[in-house]
Amino acid sequence: ELLDEFGFTARIREGDDALVLHPAEWVEDGTVRVERIDDTDRAVEVPLSDAGDEDDYDAVAQHNADLVRAVEAEHGPVHAANARAFADYMSNHYVRRMEEATEDELREFLAEYYPRNAWPSAEQKSAVESSLAHLFDAAGTEVPGPVRRD
Repeated sequence: ELLDEFGFTARIREGDDALVLHPAEWVEDGTVRVERIDDTDRAVEVPLSDAGDEDDYDAVAQHNADLVRAVEAEHGPVHAANARAFADYMSNHYVRRMEEATEDELREFLAEYYPRNAWPSAEQKSAVESSLAHLFDAAGTEVPGPVRRD
């Protein structure tokens, strides 16, 4: 009822515990119509579980940004753009360091967040799994699940 007053709708995203709020005008027959999305910043995703401590956000975001810079220095701007998208995802949605991601979070990033929020180029799309492998290498940890490497 309150969301209706502001022209928004809410749903729990399947496959994870995230509350998704977005303008009702984006929806037709229960489906978000991509061509109606004018500004992705109008949508909000709130993790309902597994989030870190919001007081740690600045430190987590800085750590993740440092890893993005390491990927860029070693592997270039395409891989850095993909690493930056993953940094945003982990910092903003989970308030956690990228190397602490679970296999489910990595899968959600690749299937849900990346195509809808990163607006990747064709080159970035074809390199995203390798970019994630480079990122976890830079962090000195194993990738939490299978990804294709160059």
